[in-house]
Amino acid sequence: MTLATRLVADIGGTNARLALYDTARNEFRALRTYINRDYAQFEDVVADWLGQLDEARPSQACIAIAAPLEGDRISMVNMDWSFSRSRLTERFGFQASGWINDFESNAHALPFLGDQDRRVMHPGRPGACQRLAVVGPGTGLGGATVEPVQGTYHATPCEPGHMGLSPQGEEELALFGLLLSRHRDIFAELLISGPGLQRLYRTLAELRGAPAGSDSPEDITRRALAGEEALASDALGHFCALLGSVCGDFVLATGSYGGLYLAGGIAPRIADFLLQSRFLARFQEKGAMTSHLGAVPVLLITTAQPGLIGAAHAPLG
Repeated sequence: MTLATRLVADIGGTNARLALYDTARNEFRALRTYINRDYAQFEDVVADWLGQLDEARPSQACIAIAAPLEGDRISMVNMDWSFSRSRLTERFGFQASGWINDFESNAHALPFLGDQDRRVMHPGRPGACQRLAVVGPGTGLGGATVEPVQGTYHATPCEPGHMGLSPQGEEELALFGLLLSRHRDIFAELLISGPGLQRLYRTLAELRGAPAGSDSPEDITRRALAGEEALASDALGHFCALLGSVCGDFVLATGSYGGLYLAGGIAPRIADFLLQSRFLARFQEKGAMTSHLGAVPVLLITTAQPGLIGAAHAPLG
């Protein structure tokens, strides 16, 4: 019996990555990355990828997409792509298709990551719980959970980016006070995201009356990692500490004691800094639950394409 191949796609606000997943060989082929703005609609990307494929077309497709997935029509939030799931499936002749949230796809990847795809930040003491959590700061702050259910894996997309934040220490309290004069409330991705790091840096400079350099998230991170500027290092330190607090709250709220995975583009770039920061302490220090969180393994996803891995293994609807 010949097992089916599957088109897998990871569609973000800027880029679209498509590949062919071979279920028999457990391998990816024909991986291509597209810049979304170069195409008028998503169907054009799929048509281009299929047109360049030098083997039989896949009979299945699983699309991970950073967009709301309610109803047949999908409308992207950060660009003007809008399309019908059913019409796309029919146009390209897919016998089965699945549509999942981008962090849902990251969650589906977790059980299939090898040692080469992840870095252990804290080994913990794994117990009987098999529910895993993934959290990732980027343009926003996304998250999801996954657990085995009746021989397969069930993933649940979540919204940790809209959870509340609580300050610790005098400087964080002062930062929050200044931010609350400009924002209705302090939610996680207001500070724990690329734009959030920029906001932390600017607010910290204002609080200290200190001169600030270029405040793009990339420049702040570069100066912090190089030890070139105390303000940048301290802003990134607050970022890591607050990320730890949110991750601890998320694991507690979802009961994901099997392990926490960090995803996204920011965390791998600051991995060593993250380990030296207050991230793990803030993740674990949760009063009566401190010992429970101390037992939770914490890992960093290092593979470049977790979204495609998740789309390869997610069940099709």
